[in-house]
Amino acid sequence: MQGKSNLDIIDHNRQAWDRQASEHCEWSRPVTPEMIAAARAGQWQARLTPGDLPKGWLPDIRGKKILCLASAGGQQGPILAAAGAEVTVFDISEGQLTQDRLVAEHEGLSLAAVQGDMRDLAVFADEAFDIVFHPISNLYVPDLQPVWRECNRVLKTGGRLLASFYNPIVFVGDRDPGYAEKGLIRPVYALPFAEAEHLAADAVQAKIGRGEALVFGHSLAAQIDGQLQAGFVLAGFHEDWQPSPRFLIDRFVPTFIATCAIKSDLGL
Repeated sequence: MQGKSNLDIIDHNRQAWDRQASEHCEWSRPVTPEMIAAARAGQWQARLTPGDLPKGWLPDIRGKKILCLASAGGQQGPILAAAGAEVTVFDISEGQLTQDRLVAEHEGLSLAAVQGDMRDLAVFADEAFDIVFHPISNLYVPDLQPVWRECNRVLKTGGRLLASFYNPIVFVGDRDPGYAEKGLIRPVYALPFAEAEHLAADAVQAKIGRGEALVFGHSLAAQIDGQLQAGFVLAGFHEDWQPSPRFLIDRFVPTFIATCAIKSDLGL
């Protein structure tokens, strides 16, 4: 995906996450030994959104093959491995994957860490996994259908995809803080949204200069109907609130969305 100034956005985002991992940002801080010990004892929680996972979304995972898709950082993968699953973490950022490897080595966990683009899982065979765990990350790629299609391919029939993403309403508002200070939300961006294309050139360059990832705002159709078109059946839907509102809309709408989808045997 090329944006303004012929920027390779995928490679830029890879570098941005490598940098965040080196700075131990919120999503690059590995879980603690105490959390691993608790998971081994059966007390654990894998998170798709800030709150708890809905009951029943993750059944007994002992012995299950789980793909943690675009979710490196030493957090979900090690917890699931400590809870008894056979875990593979797949992420575009080697810096993020390093966090998982370090936890696995320190805690004696069996965990595979593989680098790659979430839209291409060719390294994995068909029906290789029981569960794909995919917390918020698909805002870093411009096209979702390859992601859903590959998730369906690598899952066993009856396997489940647990995914989360932002309510696209967060992407439509003007980002001038002056509006928020006045309690105003000014819609200005239509969906699908791409920061590299829709923000002013100076704002894009400022994000690039700060080493921040550039994001895409996908419609609910791309997120949910995209899963259905790939051959999934929706089995669960969950909304969650932003605990630390960044935008004014976060105070009025639960802007995290999570879905539980099952790979259908109907050959859709």
